[in-house]
Amino acid sequence: MKKRAFITGITGQDGSYLAEFLLSRGYDVFGLVRRTSTVNFERIRHIQDQITLISGDMLDQTSMFRALYDIRPQEVYNLAAQSFVQTSWTQPVFTGDVTAIGVTRLLDAIRSVDPTIRFYQASSSEMFGKVQEVPQRETTPFYPRSPYGVAKVYGHWITVNYRESYNMHASSGILFNHESPRRGLEFVTRKVTHHAAKIKLGLTNELRIGNLDAQRDWGFAGDYVKAMWLMLQQDTPDDFVVATGKTYSVEKLLQIAFSTVDLDWKNYTIQDERYMRPAEVDLLVGDPSKAGTKLGWEPDVSFEQLVQMMVEADLQHLKAEHKL
Repeated sequence: MKKRAFITGITGQDGSYLAEFLLSRGYDVFGLVRRTSTVNFERIRHIQDQITLISGDMLDQTSMFRALYDIRPQEVYNLAAQSFVQTSWTQPVFTGDVTAIGVTRLLDAIRSVDPTIRFYQASSSEMFGKVQEVPQRETTPFYPRSPYGVAKVYGHWITVNYRESYNMHASSGILFNHESPRRGLEFVTRKVTHHAAKIKLGLTNELRIGNLDAQRDWGFAGDYVKAMWLMLQQDTPDDFVVATGKTYSVEKLLQIAFSTVDLDWKNYTIQDERYMRPAEVDLLVGDPSKAGTKLGWEPDVSFEQLVQMMVEADLQHLKAEHKL
C-alpha cells in the first residue's frame, strides 16, 4: 500500500521540493491549492502530472475537512502561510488568519477525520525575533518581531497543545532561512542573485537593498524538506530546530553572488531606507544538534554552493526569457 501525503502550500518553494522528495520515496502526493484567478504552478509544473491537486483554502475549514476525508492521508505537511515578513506589516489580520488560525482549522479537521494522521507544522526562526540567546535551540524563549513571527508562534503552540491534549503525532520544524532557485523574488537572497544576474546581462544597473549587517543562518530548501519527512517517521512527535548552525551577513551574500558573475557588488548596490524593517531581527543562528542526534539529519549544500546555484539558475532563466 502506497503511503499518502497531503501538503498545504504545495505550490511554494518548500512544497515543491517536499513533493519531489516524497514522490522519490514512492508516496502518492496530494496538494491543497487555492482557487484564485492567477494560479501559479510554476514550481510544480515538472511534477504536476504525478501529483493530485485539491481545491481548498486555509481560511475555510470545510474544504480542509473534505480534502482529508477524501484523501485519507497518513501524513499531512502544513506549509501554507502568508509567509513574507514585510507583507505581514501591511496585512497583519490576514497573516494571523492564515498563518495562525489556519493551523487550528487543519489540526481540528485532522482530529475529526482521523487523529492517527501524522502532522508536520512549519514553524519559523522568525519566532525567536529579538533573540534571547545565541544560538537558538528548541528551548530558547520566543520574542517575535513581526505579525508573521507572532502568527507562527501561535501556530507552533497550538500544535504542541493538540499533541499533548489529544495525543496526536504532531511535530514542528523550527526552520531557519532556507533558500533555492525557487525562492520568491521578494526575499532578499533571490532579490540579490536575480539582480546580480540581471546586471551581468546588462538588463539593469543597480540593486537597492536594506540592512547589510543583518545576519541569517541560510540553508538549501531541498535539504530542509528531508528533515520534515524525518520528523514524521519518528515514534514520538517532537519539535526540532533545522538550521546550518552558521551565519552570514547580507553583505557576504552580495559578495558571493556578484563574484559568481565576476562583478564587484559595491559598484552596483545602493542602501535604501524603504527596505529597512520597522523592527529588525539582528542575529538568527540555529543550533541543529537535536535534529542531528535524533533524526540523523544534516545539510549537504553549503552557503557558497547555494548562492552560486541561485545565481546560475537566474542567469539561465533570464537568458531564456530575454532570448540572450
